[in-house]
Amino acid sequence: MSETNNQKRVTINQSKYMKLSGLEPLVLNENSNFINVGERTNVAGSRKFLRLIKEEKYDEALDIARHQVDGGAQIIDINFDDGLIDGKEAMVRFLNLIAAEPDICRVPIMIDSSKWEIIEAGLQVVQGKCVVNSISLKEGKDKFIHEAKLIKRYGAAVIVMAFDEVGQADNYERRIEIAKRSYDILVDEVGFPSEDIIFDLNIFPVATGMDEHRKNAIDFIEATRWVRQNLPNVSVSGGVSNVSFSFRGNDGVREAMHSVFLYYAIQAGMNMGIVNPALLEVYDDIPKDLLEHIEDVMLDRRDDATERLLDFAETVKGSKVEKGVDLSWRENPLQDRITHALVKGIDAFIIEDIEQARQEAEKPIDVIEGHLMIGMNVVGDLFGAGKMFLPQVVKSARVMKKAVGYLNPFIEAEKTDKQEPVGKILMATVKGDVHDIGKNIVSVVLACNNYEIVDMGVMVPPEKIIETAIKERVDAIGLSGLITPSLDEMVYLAKEMQRNNFELPLLIGGATTSKAHTAVKIDTQYKNAVVHVNDASRAVTVVGDLLNKKSSHEYVAKMKADYDDFRTKFLKRGKEKSYISIEEARKRKYKIDWETSEIVKPNELGVQMLKQISLKELVPFIDWSPFFRSWDLHGKFPDILTDKVVGEQATIMYEEAQAMIKEIIAKQSLKAKAVFGLFEANSINDDDISIQKKGEEIAVFRTLRQQLKKREGIPNHALADFIAPKDSGKKDYMGAFCVGIFGAQELADSYRAKDDDYNGIMAQAIADRFAEAFAEYLHKQIRVKHWGYASNEDLTNDDLIKESYKGIRPAPGYPACPDHLEKETIWELLDVEKIIGVKLTESLAMWPAAAVSGYYFGNPEAKYFGLGKITDDQVTDYCERKGIPKDKARKWLHANIAE
Repeated sequence: MSETNNQKRVTINQSKYMKLSGLEPLVLNENSNFINVGERTNVAGSRKFLRLIKEEKYDEALDIARHQVDGGAQIIDINFDDGLIDGKEAMVRFLNLIAAEPDICRVPIMIDSSKWEIIEAGLQVVQGKCVVNSISLKEGKDKFIHEAKLIKRYGAAVIVMAFDEVGQADNYERRIEIAKRSYDILVDEVGFPSEDIIFDLNIFPVATGMDEHRKNAIDFIEATRWVRQNLPNVSVSGGVSNVSFSFRGNDGVREAMHSVFLYYAIQAGMNMGIVNPALLEVYDDIPKDLLEHIEDVMLDRRDDATERLLDFAETVKGSKVEKGVDLSWRENPLQDRITHALVKGIDAFIIEDIEQARQEAEKPIDVIEGHLMIGMNVVGDLFGAGKMFLPQVVKSARVMKKAVGYLNPFIEAEKTDKQEPVGKILMATVKGDVHDIGKNIVSVVLACNNYEIVDMGVMVPPEKIIETAIKERVDAIGLSGLITPSLDEMVYLAKEMQRNNFELPLLIGGATTSKAHTAVKIDTQYKNAVVHVNDASRAVTVVGDLLNKKSSHEYVAKMKADYDDFRTKFLKRGKEKSYISIEEARKRKYKIDWETSEIVKPNELGVQMLKQISLKELVPFIDWSPFFRSWDLHGKFPDILTDKVVGEQATIMYEEAQAMIKEIIAKQSLKAKAVFGLFEANSINDDDISIQKKGEEIAVFRTLRQQLKKREGIPNHALADFIAPKDSGKKDYMGAFCVGIFGAQELADSYRAKDDDYNGIMAQAIADRFAEAFAEYLHKQIRVKHWGYASNEDLTNDDLIKESYKGIRPAPGYPACPDHLEKETIWELLDVEKIIGVKLTESLAMWPAAAVSGYYFGNPEAKYFGLGKITDDQVTDYCERKGIPKDKARKWLHANIAE
């Protein structure tokens, strides 16, 4: 497909959207991309998973689930249907284990079984809103209705198989007949929400050699089209790998078949399905001859299509041919060259092309409004269709800026008004917060779509935001924040906007933000539009809807109603959980046998500074997966480099990052500094940790304890549990640290001064990776040298990323210890600002932004956990122990308080 292909999906009239959730919401609407369902936690889909479950190695089985989520699965399908497994017991056990793993349970669950008792057992323990896979009319209408009513009562969505009393639907007519009958029963007789219905219309193999299978693909595609147009609000799913079953062993052909099938099925309305990214080719990259043969089969265009594809498949290899530099596009017409340069992010020839366009144009402004906007519209279309990724769009912006920068003097000379932007957006990272990578990416994406950006930077006070919004007469305000105190700043700003009678839309984004917090805390404070934007790819659509004069009122009313509904359900859900008192939680603390537990005295006690650390030493410790996530490229490193969807772009970015790292090291653009301390320690008063020097207390760390009611025998953790109590008579030890990477902001600014936002963002992202790598490097030095409790440790970087070492390094502000106020104690104990220059903002963010701080615990039984919600009695107790007003603690702990 060419870059200018404007083929659109079928327009589907939907007014209700499926809303699923794990810890995070997943809403399927007209702007949603295809939802990928991971199948490797299905005993029928993974031999390894089946073996682990049979051997009851559930921890390793959880790693498979985690790998699915890391690899981009937005829902995970869980199935234990095997004759040698107690499916009901396994389902309950596995779902309970997942519930304790935030990195897994953030996505919704698909409970998959052919046995109703297993499905219902799963429904009783799963958290969030899940999907049931599946029910059908196979055993009659009465059973179908009975199961549907129970699923509705449990609040789940459901997959309905195209199967009835006669059998499985295997042609177009039977598919729509069963779908229509099922839909009418569910909606009219059961009262099942239509938006919670997903039809699996049966994907069968093509090119089997059997004449009756010729229409398997096209019948599914056309049935999908009919279902989405005639059965309001439903979704369509399916197992995509089935379509290529005839070509097992030839991955090259299978990859292309999956891509072609999805290309047409998605246009017809298929919006979710089980797809293995490792067996998916990019549609535009399929060789034209192979594409023609596959489309002949999929669309049943020739009587001999199967034979031709079978013969041609023998010539197809699994590996791709390395591509050289192709400059043939330079022979294309001028507009095509400019569009190509923008789409590919190539700025080498843009000035000469723009000069030619200027010579041919009546006015210089016409080049912007014509040639450049035509090209950027193609960028926008490709990005919206999922055929371009954020890094590419940022590169496009770099080319655009270079072109506009060249034209501006000519425009000024003619005193012609510049092209009017479609809107002006104020962007700011809120007071006390220093993180702005995400904000910068969103700003660039919006600028690519002709929005003027007023970027106020980081740590912006609310009064300054209000003042600038009025002065600049902006059309919307976008707020960003990474640390939890930023959430309160956003609430306060919403109140101020209401007090000042603002009518501007307010956009909320950043790592700690969520739809839940936006709906519950922010939306209630501002009568006008408040929208949570969870990734940059949605920003353009959301801003466009908010600023559309014809339909914005309807859009805002719809958002308000959605948030109101979400808020009601969210608050109700929170009240269903049970908590125990802080006294009872302490009785259920994690108990270590201190008579037998291993306690190692550090080789070096006291505070130390790590001097003259070379960045070269840190490179091997870099975890690259978060680097790609910051650019909305999801997958685990190094697998992401060969991913069939984002692999090519990820590889380009990785190579560019390596080149920048070499330049940073050569020029010493970034400096690494660290301070750490190892101290005598004992836990006191159950939840506090006394830090001592030669028997004298020099500091106290306050910890918080889990209060969620758990089943008998499961402890309620606090970090203090991992330090020997003073009354045990044992002397224990604990550490604290801070590492910082200096110079990132200056380096990023030097790129932005050249209109190079791409490398500016890249520099900040690399600095963040160096900071995390430094924390990993220093922790290893602590374990094997300075403390020495693991002097014989021999772990790979993968082992370090998986935290396979002994001991933990939790950090204030993170799940086990969410109170940022404890950073102040670390800063006082280590004299951090004086020794290495890392400062704390008033909201306790670290500056420079590329910095990491935390604790060291060395006990072999120490492990990470999430605090979860706590009750008011613990907040009161905590404030008394810390000697601070209750309101101050509530501000810092609000995200963890069970209201």
